[in-house]
Amino acid sequence: MRNPKPKEWSAKDYSQNHVADYKAFNFVDGEGVRNSLYVSGCLFACEGCFNKAIQNFRYGIPYSKELEEQILEDLAHPSVQGLTLLGGEPFLNTDVCLRVVDQVKATFGETKDIWSWSGYTFEELLLETDDKLELLSKIDILVDGRFELTKKNLNLQFRGSSNQRIIDVKKSLAAKQAVIWDKCVDGEHQFEQIKKSI
Repeated sequence: MRNPKPKEWSAKDYSQNHVADYKAFNFVDGEGVRNSLYVSGCLFACEGCFNKAIQNFRYGIPYSKELEEQILEDLAHPSVQGLTLLGGEPFLNTDVCLRVVDQVKATFGETKDIWSWSGYTFEELLLETDDKLELLSKIDILVDGRFELTKKNLNLQFRGSSNQRIIDVKKSLAAKQAVIWDKCVDGEHQFEQIKKSI
């Protein structure tokens, strides 16, 4: 696992504006029915990463207007609660992520929420580049932090290791500190680690 210094990794230096996958109408990438955009490229290299292939910034296909139009069409479905950004690392693909987020906001206002997973912690993002701060300011929920294999816990809601948090971004930015999402059902409970038997 790699731990960058503030502003060490720049999206403009690494992103190739590629996407690894797009999955419409799923139930696993956040609350409610969601459409999920998986961007390509990540530098954290977490041990046990389940999306290792898409750590490559050239994996998949270039983001396109056609894909953007498909995302907006799928989001218009009344059963869809919002859009989820995953990867790869969304905050190292800010051109793509800001483009789609801005279109979602312009089309749906605040009627669709936006979630994002990131290897960055909330506190790290506060010290980051302007594009990362802009993306942070436009999402509703952040699932933050590197995946840590030694802290893997399959009982956790929407995350893989116990160091990761589900953060209400708007409340956190107002408070200038991380505020846990009020619908996190396991935030006050400790679970025994689940380990693979050898």
